[in-house]
Amino acid sequence: MKPFLHLTGFVAPLPISNVDTDQIIPKQFLKRIERSGFGQFLFYDWRFNEDGSLIEDFPLNADRYQSASILLAGHNFGCGSSREHAPWALLDFGFQIIIAPSFADIFYNNCFKNGILPITLSEEQIDILFEHAENGSYELSIDLEEQTVSDNAGLLFTFQTDPYRRQALLEGLDDIALTEKHEAEISIYENNKAILYIK
Repeated sequence: MKPFLHLTGFVAPLPISNVDTDQIIPKQFLKRIERSGFGQFLFYDWRFNEDGSLIEDFPLNADRYQSASILLAGHNFGCGSSREHAPWALLDFGFQIIIAPSFADIFYNNCFKNGILPITLSEEQIDILFEHAENGSYELSIDLEEQTVSDNAGLLFTFQTDPYRRQALLEGLDDIALTEKHEAEISIYENNKAILYIK
């Protein structure tokens, strides 16, 4: 994963609560074995008609949100099954940050493991952001080191992130890389265990 320090990007609003992982990436698209290529199927049933044409009134299909890297969502985002393909699809589509009042636990954890920063803000703060983002071309700056959300008009919100997850994102470390940081200690443990077993 790439280290995540800060990002300034456009916001796409999705004012829907209880968005489940089957809507984020429908099950018929889970046949790929690599992590890339899922973005084209993100919110497929909401973005496309049965004939493959775009559903014009779905927010992510609007031209003004095409370059967004921040997704603004409703309560309980990522509920449903635990499929890791959901953050893969979001990241492949271009979203690096998701801001919502609450997240489903497994999805929340999967975001960190895949380089997406999920940010929890209060419902009142989310409503303010929805108002600003409604007309498009609304930029937010996210600073993970300072744990702040800000815009160029003086808005400033703070958020909290688990220190362990925060440090992993700052250093760009997934679970494997975090384990490899302790390679020396693991080797010592394995060698000592082997010696005890031989005795």
